[in-house]
Amino acid sequence: MTDALPDSLIPYDEIVQEALRAVVGRVLGEVERSGGLPGDHHFYITFKTSAPGVDLPKHLTERFPDEMTIVLQNKFWDLKVFEERFEVGLSFNQIPARLVIPFAAVTGFVDPAVNFALQFQAQGDTGAPEHDDAENDVPGIVTSEDGSNVVTVDFGRKK
Repeated sequence: MTDALPDSLIPYDEIVQEALRAVVGRVLGEVERSGGLPGDHHFYITFKTSAPGVDLPKHLTERFPDEMTIVLQNKFWDLKVFEERFEVGLSFNQIPARLVIPFAAVTGFVDPAVNFALQFQAQGDTGAPEHDDAENDVPGIVTSEDGSNVVTVDFGRKK
């Protein structure tokens, strides 16, 4: 008798990923409805820049050809949340830009104000999911030297 688990005919991983993305959409929808972030809440949202449906200015896709992290804190505008995507205005080196980001492209969502973090695989990504049974650390956050809304986030895990 073997201890190997049978392959599931139910796509649990996909269902969980979809549910996590719904959390991000709901949170952003609350911010859109209320007209701003409550209290000290602010978000770091990491996404795949080359994912289908992502729409960024050319200078940003050239600078971040794979992945980037944006900050929604003090200086963002025109947040619009739809079922499959969100749109937001941000400034990069004092140049305004409109970003369109499908939830399927999002790989990380962090609200450091309350020690909340989600990390998931970009849809269509064939790599193995990066998870284990350990708790998430609060990501280390390093702001960009050029003053833009882009940061480096290390989604490290406790071992």
